Amino acid sequence: MRRPFIAGNWKMNTTKADGVALVKGVAEGNTAGDAVEVAVCAPSVYLDAVATAAAGKVGVGAQNCYHEASGAFTGEISAAMAKDIGCKYVILGHSERRHIFGESSSDVCKKVHAVLAAGLTPIVCVGELLEEREAGKTADVVAEQMYGSLAGVSAEQMNSVVIAYEPVWAIGTGKVATPEQAEEVHAGIRALMTAKYGEAVSESVRIQYGGSVKPDNAAELLSQPNIDGALVGGASLKADSFLGIIAGATK
Repeated sequence: MRRPFIAGNWKMNTTKADGVALVKGVAEGNTAGDAVEVAVCAPSVYLDAVATAAAGKVGVGAQNCYHEASGAFTGEISAAMAKDIGCKYVILGHSERRHIFGESSSDVCKKVHAVLAAGLTPIVCVGELLEEREAGKTADVVAEQMYGSLAGVSAEQMNSVVIAYEPVWAIGTGKVATPEQAEEVHAGIRALMTAKYGEAVSESVRIQYGGSVKPDNAAELLSQPNIDGALVGGASLKADSFLGIIAGATK
């Protein structure tokens, strides 16, 4: 059994006080216990405060990092820095990083190796644009992003990797892939992993779904056999809605 993993991506939102209050609200309101793995990924300037407030009751992750360990890279943070202040996870290759900031799968891959080397868990995002889905290219786009972002990652290392499928057309739009659409892509991702790493590894890797996940659709999405959790954007910015999604993972 793959333990469901619900992670909140706060993106460029919250103040320090809001972030601390939010993670405390999640920690205090979470009744799922060990049945669901839970994390919040806060803006880098608040990670220290959020990790302290989480007090080990909620996992904490960074939203990005640089692939070098240290050096003259103004404005960047390293995986080791994220780990130093209490992070366990790093989101990599989010569609906003790929499409707004121009990150390639090769760029993401360098970061994946840096995060693994630091002993953290990368949450590696893949997903297609609306025009790519309409052109029937979803499988090709996802395969390129997955294989490109995981190039050189060993079967053993895959045990420390989480994949997040986020159809770009469903992020922040209110549109949601139907459970059947999402499951089809998740099953395809698992088939790609089976081809590269074998069935045992493929069956152990968790694949999250992301894209307008809310309390009222979480349970149906998470009930699909290959959907192992959610990477939540807007609905993670309020404790009650995020807790509702966590509860959906237990149904």
